[in-house]
Amino acid sequence: MLKEKERESQRVSFERPLSAQMMSIDGTWRRPCLVKDVSESDATLRIETSIEGLALTEFFLLLSSTGLAYQRCQLDRINGDELEVSFLRQKARKRSSREMPA
Repeated sequence: MLKEKERESQRVSFERPLSAQMMSIDGTWRRPCLVKDVSESDATLRIETSIEGLALTEFFLLLSSTGLAYQRCQLDRINGDELEVSFLRQKARKRSSREMPA
């Protein structure tokens, strides 16, 4: 129960949801959505159009119209027109010897 309260305190809920786009990893589909709330590790999205037949295991959440601000997501749960997603972390790339500080 403590973790749930801690999670809620670190979550930002938007009075007016933010417009965003969901896009497949390979770029074959794109759908509009609204970001209702977000935390460091997950978000709740409201979908505006049908997602029937789409592969939603992993996708990008595009936060800008140019696609320069995005987050890789994994679907956790569908509840009516809402999706609960968690953010996938990139693996830290190894630094080469050229990049090591002297």
